[in-house]
Amino acid sequence: ETLPRAIGGPVATTTEGFAGRIAAAVTEWPGVTARAHSFGGVEFRLGRRELGHVHGDRLADIPFPKRLRDELLKAGRVRPHHVLPQSGWASRSIGSQEDADDVVALLRLNYERAVAVSGGQGGGGR
Repeated sequence: ETLPRAIGGPVATTTEGFAGRIAAAVTEWPGVTARAHSFGGVEFRLGRRELGHVHGDRLADIPFPKRLRDELLKAGRVRPHHVLPQSGWASRSIGSQEDADDVVALLRLNYERAVAVSGGQGGGGR
């Protein structure tokens, strides 16, 4: 089974595993699409804005304003991005269902921010 609402054809993943469960949850939100990420994995978008991406079942990368990223870092929910540690990007390891659930929550935080910035374009809440 491929992911729903893929741009440019099906995304090479299933709804199995942590990444699949994350993708299934995130693509249920109004306006969210999934597509292959340029560095491997699956990225999630609301319009032209990337909400974040997962690299298989092991790692998620999510862009935040640096101040919010720093708050999430202090709370222990993320670590600095594995390639761009000085940016607002954050990385989150995925090793359990609890980690996967928190990745969904972090992506939802970005989704809510994106919807607020766009004045409600692209969907509402659930």
